[in-house]
Amino acid sequence: MNINQLETLLTISRTMSFRKAGELLNLTQPAVSAQIKSLEDEFKTVLVDRNQPVTLTDRGQVFLDHAERILTIVEELKQKLSDLSQTPQGHIVLGTTSSIAIQILPRVLSYFQDQFPLIKTTIHSMPSSGVMASVENGTVDIGITYLSERNPNVETSILYYDTYELVVAPEHPMAHLKHTTVESLKDIPMIMLSPDTLGRRFLDQIFRRFNLQPNIVMELSSSEEVKRMVEINLGAAVVSKLSIANEVRLGTLNRIKVNELDMSHPVGLVYKSGRYINSAMQQFLSDLKGMPEDQFISSE
Repeated sequence: MNINQLETLLTISRTMSFRKAGELLNLTQPAVSAQIKSLEDEFKTVLVDRNQPVTLTDRGQVFLDHAERILTIVEELKQKLSDLSQTPQGHIVLGTTSSIAIQILPRVLSYFQDQFPLIKTTIHSMPSSGVMASVENGTVDIGITYLSERNPNVETSILYYDTYELVVAPEHPMAHLKHTTVESLKDIPMIMLSPDTLGRRFLDQIFRRFNLQPNIVMELSSSEEVKRMVEINLGAAVVSKLSIANEVRLGTLNRIKVNELDMSHPVGLVYKSGRYINSAMQQFLSDLKGMPEDQFISSE
């Protein structure tokens, strides 16, 4: 059974003629007869009384009632699929770090949901190293993270660039400094991100390059936790420059530029290669890719 056969039966019921039904459907009369005969053979019953005028049998009428419902459902499906193209809707699961979530998502999602209220979002906060893995295994639809590793299983798109800076509490002995070197970090208590984070991996590479052994007094899983510990002067830390804009403005953290850390790190979108992209994801990816960099790095 196919949709064309159901449409043919419906047209015959309305025109009471194989010939007229064929004219409306742009089919020959033999083609119309063949479609009805195929239906009757499949369901092992007579659906149409071929006497003039052509009418449906009792069983044909029962069949028609169901056929009309099927055709209505098909039309609704076509309309909904068309609506998805015109008005994006659906559900997106985002994965990102807590700092990025706090830093850019309020502005981005506020704009996005104003424009596309039928699109719903769920945000999973996780260490930076977990974002890529979650995209790969399908736990999240789209990740926003530091793009430090090439991965053939995912597509990426850069949104903006960030750097890392040393931060201390205003009461810290180094708080008066504007610049320092990585050499000076070996003698001060350091609060570090956990070893599985991309920020920690970068910092470990710097320390190894200069053959330094940092004095690590605490390890935490997110930059937000690190900043809170630094604010109460339990140690110094190296965190994302863009993540500390609010604390610097409020005066709870002092930032110190470290020459050896002066490198740009791309932050961007991550989504699985080859996966189906629904209309909600298409719109979200398109809008984020089209945003200027200052939309993300604003300190407001």
